[in-house]
Amino acid sequence: VVMITGDHPLTAAAIARELGLLVHGQVMTGSELDAISDEDFANIVETVDVYARVAPIHKLRVVTALQQKGYVVAMTGDGVNDAPALKKADIGIAMGITGTDVTKEASAMTITDDNFASIVAAVEEGRRIFGNIKKYLMYLLSSNIGEITLMAGATFAGLPLPLTATQILYVNLATDGLPALALAVDPPDDDLMQQPPRDPRRGIFTRPVVGLMMVGGLWSALVNIALFVWAMQSGRSMVEAMTMTFVSLVLIQFFKAYNFRSDHLSVFHRPFANHWLNLAIIWELLLLLAVVYLPFLHEPFSTFPLSPIDWLIITLVALTVVPVLEMTKWVLRRQTNG
Repeated sequence: VVMITGDHPLTAAAIARELGLLVHGQVMTGSELDAISDEDFANIVETVDVYARVAPIHKLRVVTALQQKGYVVAMTGDGVNDAPALKKADIGIAMGITGTDVTKEASAMTITDDNFASIVAAVEEGRRIFGNIKKYLMYLLSSNIGEITLMAGATFAGLPLPLTATQILYVNLATDGLPALALAVDPPDDDLMQQPPRDPRRGIFTRPVVGLMMVGGLWSALVNIALFVWAMQSGRSMVEAMTMTFVSLVLIQFFKAYNFRSDHLSVFHRPFANHWLNLAIIWELLLLLAVVYLPFLHEPFSTFPLSPIDWLIITLVALTVVPVLEMTKWVLRRQTNG
């Protein structure tokens, strides 16, 4: 945190020390800034904690120098002379009560209560929303990859289609919908505010996100094709084999929903912290049991009442996605940290 003020250097230094901002750094005035070149200023900008007696052009110069050093710069201000620096900063923050209209127009965010603590809360909320959008998309797109690859893979392999159109529609509308919405209100990670700022040029689809999406989707398709082939070769009817594949696909989606609560933390870290996701999964399981066992739903959904042995096999097959995604996260963490 750097203080930039028009006050006298002694006054600025005293306030900065009281706030804990000035410890080992130095105080620089606007006249001293004028006396050095951009190259020399770039070498010392990280050692200056307080700028005093500065003009609007000096504020703009400080913001620019920090950005050139690779920092994501947030600038707060309330006066007209703060507007250029607020506009230049990555995040311009205006005071809602004491700020001028020009300052508010130049800023990306306005603090309505003029409380600096609100900045931290706003950053945390923004990170939580961005993270939950990422989880939502990661889950839905991975599910779609799994379904498309399953149907396309069976077709290219010359196999009968493992799912009917009604079953695919059920998976897309019922199974994917509620868990995805629950992920959109997922509690934030414990280390949310310890994470460095995200590169503003980097979108949602980072390497970990794409990696988990692809691995989860492709593994789902692979094990479901294998289960479908095995069920047919084991003497089961086509309807029973399709039902086993359908149920396995649904259960894999459920396990992926818990895995995709984070793209770097283990699924076993606070696995049931999202109560809305828990309720969504319980509700979807009840619907799945109804589709499998209620006789009047057998014909429209082309399902067959499964035996306990069938359920055991399906559950074991679906559970394989958990260690696969855990291993993927471990590899991605090592690559990121390395």
